Amino acid sequence: MAKGKVGKTVGSLGDYLKEQRLSSRLSLRQLADQAGVSNPYLSQIERGLRKPSAEVLQQIAKALRISAEQLYIRAGILNPEDGLAGSVELAILGDAVLTERQKQSLLDVYASFLALNAAEAPSDAAEEPAQKNPNHVTNEG
Repeated sequence: MAKGKVGKTVGSLGDYLKEQRLSSRLSLRQLADQAGVSNPYLSQIERGLRKPSAEVLQQIAKALRISAEQLYIRAGILNPEDGLAGSVELAILGDAVLTERQKQSLLDVYASFLALNAAEAPSDAAEEPAQKNPNHVTNEG
């Protein structure tokens, strides 16, 4: 069975996490304890069978003493080419008041707005200025 894009992303994340864990000289059990996740769950992440939430990635990053943003990029949560868009995503992910579900919902809405704007960008350039701004007042008439 061929893995889709998500499978490839998760697999590379798992490989990266295992590399980081081994270079930190931590056993799977030690990292799981430090990150506050179960041993089997961490093993599944490393083998590319599970995609962890942003919160779990943040806990793992803290335990490994590495950048959470780097894990978000590897997990496909953040795109390094987004520039300033990434700062919005990081703000959402870093908000301690929001639940994981709320964070994911906000990220989904934000991504859909970006995609919509990107899809409409070529047609916007062809529109006349009066069509762009429905409140535009002309002196015709």
